[in-house]
Amino acid sequence: MKQLVIFPLAAMLCACGSDYTFNSNLDRKAFKEYFKPSEVQLFDHSQPTVAYDTLGLVEGSACQMEENGVPASLADARTDARRKAADIKANGLIIKSCTELKEPGKGCYSSAICVGQAIRLHQKN
Repeated sequence: MKQLVIFPLAAMLCACGSDYTFNSNLDRKAFKEYFKPSEVQLFDHSQPTVAYDTLGLVEGSACQMEENGVPASLADARTDARRKAADIKANGLIIKSCTELKEPGKGCYSSAICVGQAIRLHQKN
């Protein structure tokens, strides 16, 4: 009976002690790009409470490319605008206007567009 317990326990300990390396098919650059919008604070119906510098206007868009595809959403358009704001080193985005277009046009069955002001928030001291 002791051998039934000792053998599996020894096998598990040996497995933990091996020189195991982790390899992933995740691309580090794609991973960083995926989380880039989280670096930008969104101000949708409010203004920042700290001082900031304006970096420029950015436009985010979403497109429903197939008739039976997922409809374009304002959330996706805002995320695209945040990504573009991060590309110009902004850490904040003040949304100025968002619009959904339900009728087909420009290769999209539906589309959403958000325009905002990319800003660099000053750090509180």
